[in-house]
Amino acid sequence: MSKKYFVTGIGTSVGKTIVSAVLVKLWNAKYWKPIQSGDLESSDSLMLRALVGNELIVHPERFKLNTPASPHYSAEVDGVEISIQDFQLPETSGNLIVEGAGGMFVPINDQEFIIDLAEHLDLPVILVCSDYLGSINHSLLSFHSLNERGIAVEYIVLNGEFKESSRRILIKNKPAGSKIMEIPQFETIDAAGLEKAIKKIRIEK
Repeated sequence: MSKKYFVTGIGTSVGKTIVSAVLVKLWNAKYWKPIQSGDLESSDSLMLRALVGNELIVHPERFKLNTPASPHYSAEVDGVEISIQDFQLPETSGNLIVEGAGGMFVPINDQEFIIDLAEHLDLPVILVCSDYLGSINHSLLSFHSLNERGIAVEYIVLNGEFKESSRRILIKNKPAGSKIMEIPQFETIDAAGLEKAIKKIRIEK
């Protein structure tokens, strides 16, 4: 049975793209970034291809916005209207990793958010967490929001180094049915660093 997941995070810059690269390589999956806001010359799709290799199948973004900002603002600057109804999963066989933009409550428009997109696409979520001041609060709020929506959470990813106290609280309070995946800090952000990280992943059975 194929694996299809929506990768989101507890906030911006928690490592969703790095984690997506790990998952794509680990599961021989295809990749789709529905919305790219800014950095079009060094987009997440291009980064995945650089990390994983040219053999990676990357489905084209539904929206490529010029301003590096939240999608609702980038779309406004570009004169584009975005609704979750604009998005449908690409027709593809095999495994697929879909990467959201920013955290779960990053707005797509004035009333719809990334969490709504995950729900619309009807995919189980992989939630990426990192350890920083305030991250426990952000993580637990994310757990609560996903539970409230009834969105299945397949994995909680602990990305990078974690204090044992942070790790303990997240594991004890993770959504029912979810599993813990621990990805070590990349030594280098390149194909060699990806291979080294994959060898050290710990995944709860």
